[in-house]
Amino acid sequence: MSLIPGLVLIEPRVFTDSRGYFFESWSKTKYDELIGPVHFIQDNESKSVKGTLRGLHFQNDPFAQAKLVRVIEGSVFDVAVDIRPGSDTFGQWYGVELSAQNKLQLFVPKGFAHGFLVLSDTAIFSYKVDAVWNKESEGAIRWDDPSIGIEWPMSADEMILSEKDRVAPYL
Repeated sequence: MSLIPGLVLIEPRVFTDSRGYFFESWSKTKYDELIGPVHFIQDNESKSVKGTLRGLHFQNDPFAQAKLVRVIEGSVFDVAVDIRPGSDTFGQWYGVELSAQNKLQLFVPKGFAHGFLVLSDTAIFSYKVDAVWNKESEGAIRWDDPSIGIEWPMSADEMILSEKDRVAPYL
């Protein structure tokens, strides 16, 4: 599966030895080169149990958000859906496993809906955003929208969803 233009999958350089590991999870200079200048203003973190599906969420203008996402503990199947009006890839999705082990990060620009499904017993999910959350600007797309066709790696009866996500509208 190829990346949708605008999404950036980042594999940080990890230094390991007998004590453990070290890596730069974010460096303004390096990440400006990879994703362009983004002014992150807030870090968020969630912990979820296996089968939890959070998403597909987005913020409308003027509170649209770009995100840099990663997993600190466990693993998730992370998904971004292009919802940019007029985009050649509108409605297409990209999914990747992010885990504490692989340390991959995904940059999700404005104009994408985002969500993740927890694959491990628990997962701690961390992300930076470049705009504040605003209730009136929030939006969601149904996780199982057939017009998008996301291939989730777990059956629906194993998933745990919030009521908001369960009844979200189709794209």
